[in-house]
Amino acid sequence: QVQLVESGGGLVQAGGSLRLSCAVSGLTFSDYTMGWFRQVPGKEREFVAAISRSAGTIYYGDSVKGRFTISRDNAKNTVWLQMDSLKPEDTAVYYCASDSLPVGVATVALEYDYWGQGTQVTVSS
Repeated sequence: QVQLVESGGGLVQAGGSLRLSCAVSGLTFSDYTMGWFRQVPGKEREFVAAISRSAGTIYYGDSVKGRFTISRDNAKNTVWLQMDSLKPEDTAVYYCASDSLPVGVATVALEYDYWGQGTQVTVSS
C-alpha cells in the first residue's frame, strides 16, 4: 500500500519559515519524481515545486521561486519543502505527490500518481 504522509504545517507569521516533510512508503522512492502542490478552497491545485529522481532537475512555480526549496533523500524515502519569507498568499493545504513517468519532471497535477492527505499552512499578516 502506497502512503505519502505530509507533516510540518502550521500557523506562522508573514516573513517566517516552515519546513514540510513527506514520508513515502509502499513504492521504490528513487524511481519517482516528487512534487509539492497547494490548494485553497475554490481554486485549482497549484504547482509549487518538483524534484527529479536523482535531484538533478528541480522546478519551482513562479510564485515561490527564490523563497522555497525542495529536496529529497532517497535513503530516507523523504522529500522536504523548505518555505522561507512566507506571505499570507502562501496560505493553503500543501500536498506531496509522486510521479512514475521515467522521463521529465512533471509540473501538472494530473501527471502525478499518488498523493498525500495534505497539511495546512496558514500565514498570518
